[in-house]
Amino acid sequence: MMQSSQTNPGGAMLAAEQTPGALAFKAGLLRLLAAHQPLDAAEHAHWQHTLEFVSRTALPAGRSAPEGHITASAWILSPQRDAALLTHHKKLGRWLQLGGHVEDDASIELAALREASEESGLQGLTLLDATLFDIDVHRIPARKDEAEHLHFDCRFLLQAPHTDFVVSEESSALAWRPLSQIDASNADAAMLRMVQKTGHWLAKQAAANAATGESAAESAA
Repeated sequence: MMQSSQTNPGGAMLAAEQTPGALAFKAGLLRLLAAHQPLDAAEHAHWQHTLEFVSRTALPAGRSAPEGHITASAWILSPQRDAALLTHHKKLGRWLQLGGHVEDDASIELAALREASEESGLQGLTLLDATLFDIDVHRIPARKDEAEHLHFDCRFLLQAPHTDFVVSEESSALAWRPLSQIDASNADAAMLRMVQKTGHWLAKQAAANAATGESAAESAA
């Protein structure tokens, strides 16, 4: 006989994990992960760990798994695409890309957009690419209210409509950092990887625009 949720302590949690919204979120995340192409061996290890975690965890963005949970981040480019918006995180005391925990978001992309807007005050952010931009797994130290755990961080490439921002309560400061000034002296390997990826993405866009222009010129001739 099947136990009811009243006699099974895990019944309510299992029901929550099997809601259509939770299933759709996980399915969408798995599709993005399956299509992702890591840049190097370090990111490949992060990608593989994240894919395995999401595959075996019923609610990967929730906080019920002792190992950790999925988070959503945004690598926000300036309107000229020559600088990235960074936040000086109060709890971690480091300059990082904007982002945070998933809430009642329908998708990981929407979570990244929401976090970016909430932490910067920027409205009208543009998702430049619907695919995952970067994946990083990092350890969050224990604090008085939670044990040490992992953040499986899924990052997206965004562009701001302007450079004005509002510092939220989660940050001690925000700043536009020129991409040319982000180096090993002020950034970790994950951020340097995103700077490198930005260069690749911009070069790809320039090549595509040039090809479109040539095609248009040939059609007009």
